[in-house]
Amino acid sequence: MRIDGDGLYLVAGVALLLGAVLPRLLKRYAVSAPIAFLGAGMLLGFVVERGKVSPLAEPKLTEHLAELTVLIALMGVGLAIDRPIGWRRWAVTWRLLFVAMPACVAAMAGLGWLLGLAPALALLVGAVLAPTDPVLASDVQVQGPTTGEGAEPEEDDEVRFALTSEAGLNDGLAFPLVYLAVFAATKGALGDWALEWIAWELIGKSVIGIVVGAVAGRLLGRMAFSAPVPSFRLADSREPVLALAMTLGVYGLAEVLHGYGFLAVFVAAIALRSAERAHDFHEELHSFVEQVEHILTWGVLLLLGVAVTGGLLAPLDLKGVVLGVGLILVLRPLTAWLSLQRTEMRRSERWVTAAFGVRGVGSIFYLAYAGSDFADDLPWLWATIGFTVVLSVVVHGVAATPLMRMLERRRES
Repeated sequence: MRIDGDGLYLVAGVALLLGAVLPRLLKRYAVSAPIAFLGAGMLLGFVVERGKVSPLAEPKLTEHLAELTVLIALMGVGLAIDRPIGWRRWAVTWRLLFVAMPACVAAMAGLGWLLGLAPALALLVGAVLAPTDPVLASDVQVQGPTTGEGAEPEEDDEVRFALTSEAGLNDGLAFPLVYLAVFAATKGALGDWALEWIAWELIGKSVIGIVVGAVAGRLLGRMAFSAPVPSFRLADSREPVLALAMTLGVYGLAEVLHGYGFLAVFVAAIALRSAERAHDFHEELHSFVEQVEHILTWGVLLLLGVAVTGGLLAPLDLKGVVLGVGLILVLRPLTAWLSLQRTEMRRSERWVTAAFGVRGVGSIFYLAYAGSDFADDLPWLWATIGFTVVLSVVVHGVAATPLMRMLERRRES
């Protein structure tokens, strides 16, 4: 059976209906909505022509769909964070970013090299799987902004804050590591390009992204909440499309200036959030972004499920399985746990934070973005990354509800 153009409307309608029902239906059970959508996609794959829906067949579509989904998610997590940015307030975040993330990538690259992968290929696998996903980790992240007159930001749930802020920042900071792998594969000896990578890919583009996000977010925040011309005060007219406009505009500006757009979008959301922090318009913006994000996420998961059924995992071998299982069950938990030592987090909170290094749509984007430079290994790469994402969806999706409830009970007692 093949699905034609009209049939796709039917599939889309059913998917949206499931998206409205499943989160409520599964709320009490240890089965997350991403698992259900992935499973639905795998079932749908049996009625779609084999191999027709695949990141290998549609690399640009995969790249842009994943890119847009991550962008919307980054705006959402930025708007959801109540805590003002600061070195001490975000101490756990900085440890996860600057200690756990590089250590995890290095460990993955080392494991890949021991398994017989070329150094650049092993580094790419580690870099692509580096970011904690802001899309699929919603069950363990901050649920939304605390707003309203007299509202006090909730700062006691360090686990949700740590995972939310980490996911918001490391999607942008994974870019230099991806470029490091690409340079290693295409530019020859390390001495020929090391200075360029450090000065431009690591520092220059990051600074541009941060500056663009901070300035744009601050200006748009002033316009939305305190513009002298009433027509520009979008908070008064309740125009949630501001969030979408800012996401696309800030990303586009940062990319035009050759900065990291993912980083710019998250920083812009934090800057906008800092303007009139308790204003309930933030909640409306977040709710709007969340709905768009859900629709895009359902689509990505359905397509991933279809691709899995259609043979995406066929090239998977023991190396790919060891890398995926090793990352999810050993390397990410161990490196993150070590990075969180001597913090104010309780031992159980450190373990839960370390365990939930969710891999997802961000990894799909990075592989689609950089995969053309590793054409000979691309089928194996997609099989390995696809397997790791599926494993993460299942393991973290099943564990999220009981573990977060356990932490809540311990806090209450």
